[in-house]
Amino acid sequence: MEVLSVREQYQVMEESLRERLDQLVPQAMREHEVDLWVVACREYNEDPVFRALFPPAYPTARRLTMVAFAADGRRWSLSMPDEGLEPYYTQYWRVREEDQMSALNRLCAELEPTTIALNVSKTTSFADGMTTGVFHMMQEGVSEQWVKRMRSVDDLVVDVMGRRTPTERRVYPHVLDAAFSVIDAMYTPEVVKPGVTTCADLEWFMRQRVRDMGLGYWFEPTMDLQRRGTGESRSYGTIEAGDLIHCDFGIRYLGVCTDTQRLAYVALPGEDGLPDDYARGMKTNNRFQDIVRENMVPGRTGNEVFTSSIGQAKAEGIQAMLYSHPCNLYGHGPGPTIGLYSNQAEIPVQGDFKLACNTTFALELNTTSKSANGEETVFYTEETVYLDEDGVRFLHPGRETITVIH
Repeated sequence: MEVLSVREQYQVMEESLRERLDQLVPQAMREHEVDLWVVACREYNEDPVFRALFPPAYPTARRLTMVAFAADGRRWSLSMPDEGLEPYYTQYWRVREEDQMSALNRLCAELEPTTIALNVSKTTSFADGMTTGVFHMMQEGVSEQWVKRMRSVDDLVVDVMGRRTPTERRVYPHVLDAAFSVIDAMYTPEVVKPGVTTCADLEWFMRQRVRDMGLGYWFEPTMDLQRRGTGESRSYGTIEAGDLIHCDFGIRYLGVCTDTQRLAYVALPGEDGLPDDYARGMKTNNRFQDIVRENMVPGRTGNEVFTSSIGQAKAEGIQAMLYSHPCNLYGHGPGPTIGLYSNQAEIPVQGDFKLACNTTFALELNTTSKSANGEETVFYTEETVYLDEDGVRFLHPGRETITVIH
């Protein structure tokens, strides 16, 4: 697959940034009753939200980068003047006349905000990007009356980062196409050679393929296998005919992330297709995916989705685990956690965030099915999905398929 040129990628990300600044930021500020939102961070110690608020040609903070937002849509830069920021922010800091905290103090006096949001949080790292040093600078350089009005508003940051812009919604399927071009190229007899190819070989294949496309992955791709008769749901080493192989893979492209787990079966000599027990197991896995989708309703918390989905799976006799998460500007992105692999229960705080429309998730889970002789197989799957008022939809086809490699 041919990815967009660097110029085209920048154009897409710049368009998305304008939409986020013009639409999502003021909307979220009004919803959470924030009058002024101040984001400040130092070079090479950027706030996690930095990626959501700055253009691709401004990849790091410079000295102390500081911007401020009003709920009516106005926004200012209290940073060093930079032509890369001019299309997005009004320059407010008078560099030769005052220091940055004096400029912030002047802005507060002009606006007289009741609530000033800062990214200092005890509950989520995505809303905790302001360092202690920068916060102390504000305490020392801004009038006490404004400091008293500063507080953490976690949901504001989560919403700004978690909700997708119209442009991101439009290009996300293209981003998934890029990711799946790597998986599709890997799950072939030219690449997977029984008795020769190792799981590590396929991990290196994914790494190299992504780099050759000029892209990056947000976590190291992994590969494992299940082999009949071993009793192990995840093994590593040389791949043999009859193995069920499993990849976990995610890229970053056009400013957003993917997260995918897909399965392939390495056929035995003379086999034409997928063994019946694997086909049945995948059908059960798809059913559990649909159960979770039905429960992912905007306004519900991640914990509510987890409890309802697991309860419904048990009622239908499905042995399942659920550990889904937002996947957006970050692979494990801001938003509601829906179970954890290491903790199949309601998750305090992170699971209490509510699902919102126009958000993307990694629908990550597994189900266990038995063959006729009682041997268990675990089906690990993960699909990047989109949630809006009409429900959850997959961003790439083929979730019901186990690729057969002959």
